Amino acid sequence: MNFVLIFGPLSVGKMTVGQELEKITDLKLFHNHMTIEMILPYFDMKSPSFKKLVKAFRIQMFKEVAKSKLPGLIFTYVWQLDSEKDCKFIETSIQIFERANATVCFVELEASVEVRLKRNRSPNRLKHKPSKKNFKTSEKELLDNDFNHILNSSNNEFKDKNYIKINNTNLPADAVARVISERFELITW
Repeated sequence: MNFVLIFGPLSVGKMTVGQELEKITDLKLFHNHMTIEMILPYFDMKSPSFKKLVKAFRIQMFKEVAKSKLPGLIFTYVWQLDSEKDCKFIETSIQIFERANATVCFVELEASVEVRLKRNRSPNRLKHKPSKKNFKTSEKELLDNDFNHILNSSNNEFKDKNYIKINNTNLPADAVARVISERFELITW
């Protein structure tokens, strides 16, 4: 079993790369907005209930996948590397899969702000993330997150991990997916 964690800043292309990786492997994609969009009609994103439900659903999904016969999971996440809460969530998630003897693969994506602002308006993003349709709000969130948090690692933070960092500013998602699949020797169709 493989657990592929794709992380990086907002609009870097995590979901799109995950979609392409899902096409060429036998892994299923569970992108972060699948839970966000499900809970948003009921609770505001900043409410304790929203945060509690999103986290609980993700953790339960990981537990169920880890004990299943599925070959693994691709999960996307905006990991605020400077957030103790985010680091704890990732640690808990990884432990679930490691207990199931899964191979954990860390994929970090980075891209220029200019490209990410364009990607923020892509039809694929808006189709799967309706909460991003207010461009003024989503662009402010993107820029605020960049300013207030560490969303990409510096050198050597993941040196002991099964890890790859890809600058996908000028790379199409399918090419990035192929690099990931080859790097981690993921089973392809």
